[in-house]
Amino acid sequence: MIEIADVGKRFVLHNQGGAILDVMHAACLNVRAGECVALVGASGAGKSTLMRMIWGNYRCDQGSIRVAGVELCGAQARDVLALRRSRLGYVSQFLRVIPRVPALNVVAEPLVVQGVDEDHARAQAAALLTRLNIPQRLWALSPTTFSGGEQQRVNIARGFIHPWPVMLLDEPTASLDAVNRAVVLDLIREAKTHGAAILGIFHDAAARDAVCDREVDMAQFTPAAAGAA
Repeated sequence: MIEIADVGKRFVLHNQGGAILDVMHAACLNVRAGECVALVGASGAGKSTLMRMIWGNYRCDQGSIRVAGVELCGAQARDVLALRRSRLGYVSQFLRVIPRVPALNVVAEPLVVQGVDEDHARAQAAALLTRLNIPQRLWALSPTTFSGGEQQRVNIARGFIHPWPVMLLDEPTASLDAVNRAVVLDLIREAKTHGAAILGIFHDAAARDAVCDREVDMAQFTPAAAGAA
């Protein structure tokens, strides 16, 4: 479901005289349906960069990135957006929403975009918010007013409300207490059971051990590692 082959990435620092920063060389990995793979490595190893290339926020400079059969290196914006609408979900560390939109609608939106009846979508959103211990009195409020942990749980509910065939998870258990962390780990297990291919960044080693089938060390894909080889 995710196929990464010989992917490279460099950044041009235009505000520093056009200096070129090589960050990734010949990255290769695959994630199968029903599998959760963790990206590991020190800060700066390229974990977030690779995730953003898969999501389509960063351009792929070389190689191939295929998600659910769609080639993303060189893809048109409309193709990336179509993939996000139907097959690729992403739970980031930060909740970015339009102010004043109620939390219930924020969570329900991915289903509404799929054409699900709004009442049914809101009912599913309510069930997830309840499971993630967001009090009902907050559902009609904008999550921009919530605490960091509450915002993260709204973000997780929004990310898991649709059965995405492919999911990207960026620190899904960050800012969570033990009770809600356990809920999130159960959601990941359930998504795997339903066949989702999941690629994630988990700095929480215990969470990583609980749900991930294997790890990929991004340090092997740094230009320094390539030079040493």
